[in-house]
Amino acid sequence: MYKILKAEKLADKIFLMDVEAKRIAKSCQPGQFIIAKMDDRGERIPLTICDYDREAGTITIVFQIVGASTEKMSALKAGDSFRDFTGPLGQPSEFVHEDIESLKNKKMLFVAGGVGTAPVYPQVKWLHEHGIEADVIMGSKTKDLLILEDQMRKVAGNLYVTTDDGSYERKGMVTEVIKDLVNNQGKKYDVCVAIGPMIMMKFVALLTKELQIPTIVSLNPIMVDGTGMCGACRVTVGNEVKFACVDGPEFDGHLVNFDEAMKRQQMYKTEEGRAILKLREGDTHHGGCGNCN
Repeated sequence: MYKILKAEKLADKIFLMDVEAKRIAKSCQPGQFIIAKMDDRGERIPLTICDYDREAGTITIVFQIVGASTEKMSALKAGDSFRDFTGPLGQPSEFVHEDIESLKNKKMLFVAGGVGTAPVYPQVKWLHEHGIEADVIMGSKTKDLLILEDQMRKVAGNLYVTTDDGSYERKGMVTEVIKDLVNNQGKKYDVCVAIGPMIMMKFVALLTKELQIPTIVSLNPIMVDGTGMCGACRVTVGNEVKFACVDGPEFDGHLVNFDEAMKRQQMYKTEEGRAILKLREGDTHHGGCGNCN
C-alpha cells in the first residue's frame, strides 16, 4: 500500500497529492510517469510525476477529474492509500542526459497549458537546481484554473502568464506570447518544450516550426494503459509508429501527426471505433486491452 501524505484541491476539478513511494522517488527523473491504482478492481491511471523528494521518499502527482475513476480518486484524503503505485515509467526528458555545461549555453522555453503545468514544473525545477534558467509560459482559460504559479516563479528564469479571458496578467493564447517574445522582444530560443492539451501542442509546434525553434512535446494526454498493451497512445512520428507510454512520452513536436492522433483518440473511446482501428492497423494495432476482440 502507498500512503497519501497530503491531498489538496488546486483548482476546480484539479487535485494534488503527495504519496509515499520511496523506490520511485529514489530513481525517477523529470518527464517520467507513474500508474496509480486505488484498489484491486480499480482502473490503472497513468499520471506524470509533478515533483519528487528523494530524501523524504515521496512523489507528487496532479490530476484532473475526467471520469469515474478520477472522480473517486479526488475523494481520497491524507492517510488513505493507493493499492498500487508503479513507476517510474516512460523515458526521462532528453536534457537529463545532456552535458550540464552545454545545457547552460542553451536558451530554453517551456510552454505549459492547463494541467500541463504539472509535468513542466519538475523539468524547470531540475534545470534550476543545476544552475540553468529557462523561460516559462503558463496558460489557462481563467485565473481560477492556474496551478502551481508560486512554485513555478521560484524556479523559472522568467515567467509569463496568460489567460484566455484576460482575467489575469496577459490575455490570449500561449502562441501569442511566443510571438511577442520572439518577434517583438527579440528573444532567441534553442529549444521549446510544450506540454498541455493536444490542440495547444499542435499550434505551438506549427508556430515554432515557422520560427525555426526545435520543439519537444509530451503526449501524456493520450495515454490510457501506460504499458504499451492497449494501443490507445499509438501515434505517428515522422514515418514511424510510436507509443507514447513506452517510446515517450516526449517526442519531436514537428514530426508528430497531431491531427491523426486526436482523431484516433476520439475513435478509441468507442467499441466500434476500436474495431475499425484494429482492422486498419493490423499487427501494429496493439489490441492487448481486451476490448478489441
